[in-house]
Amino acid sequence: MTPPKPPLQGKALSRLLDAAVEIKMNPETPDDEKAFLARQLVQVTLPHSNPGSVPAWQRRNGNLTLSIRPGWNHKKNEAIGYPYGTIPRLLLFWLTTETLRTNSRRLELGDSLADFMRQLGLDPGRGGPRSDARRLRDQMERLFRSTISFDYKEDTGPIQGGRWLDMQVAPKGELWWDIRQPNQATIWGSWIELGEDFHNALVSAPVPVDMRALQALKNSAMALDLYSWAVWRSFTVAQAGKVQFIPWRGLMQQLGSDYSNPDDFRRKAKAALKKVLAVYPGLKVEQVDGGINLLPTSRPAVTRRPKKLSTKASG
Repeated sequence: MTPPKPPLQGKALSRLLDAAVEIKMNPETPDDEKAFLARQLVQVTLPHSNPGSVPAWQRRNGNLTLSIRPGWNHKKNEAIGYPYGTIPRLLLFWLTTETLRTNSRRLELGDSLADFMRQLGLDPGRGGPRSDARRLRDQMERLFRSTISFDYKEDTGPIQGGRWLDMQVAPKGELWWDIRQPNQATIWGSWIELGEDFHNALVSAPVPVDMRALQALKNSAMALDLYSWAVWRSFTVAQAGKVQFIPWRGLMQQLGSDYSNPDDFRRKAKAALKKVLAVYPGLKVEQVDGGINLLPTSRPAVTRRPKKLSTKASG
């Protein structure tokens, strides 16, 4: 069993408390603090930890399955590896938000790695083998070169079949940054072009979230997943107008299939839920035997209606 992490302290605790106060005092989300994530990536999420050298990684939510296949390093003749942890999640928020903002599949990452890191809330000054710059560059390649598939199966009743969608995340791109000098601008700009199907998945039904909350939760993949899920599910529960019971085991299948021990998942999910409630004061939940109740009295996380964004691709 994985030992529990110590309570939040230092910068992480300060960041969470500051965001909680800011959101409570100013509940209307400013336009420049709105971010978005594709609904499918809220329903089924990326790995929390490195899956290792398996040929494919999967996560299921009912009839919907998310599969990831890693890209290929042709120089080393080996798989690049799977995107996992917090950084690919921050990247997916950025990708969805930026492609909605620019109305384009081609996204400019900029001349400086440090500038792009600041957009994600990462620290360009942190050095060493676990520097944010090194981790970001590694996870960017893992995410951008991967293929993500959604499979939906219907095998009950008279109809048995399904549909699938295989999507390259970014089949084209250029990365010229030097992780040893993240503040140094390059001669050529870095950019990616999203695959058409992946772009369409991002913009078809984006879930709006509060960037202030993301920055407070950015060190926990579980908290980021649970926050995005709570934003989406609380809206659907409010629309239905009745309490929705969510069992821990069902939530584990959707958000935490990396965990083999349900008690371990439940403990970590409860700890993450406390963080989420701090930065999402409008969320109304009850912890009950075997799971949680989502109440229809929850308020949206983004309390102002976002501006209508065009979803027509120009690239």
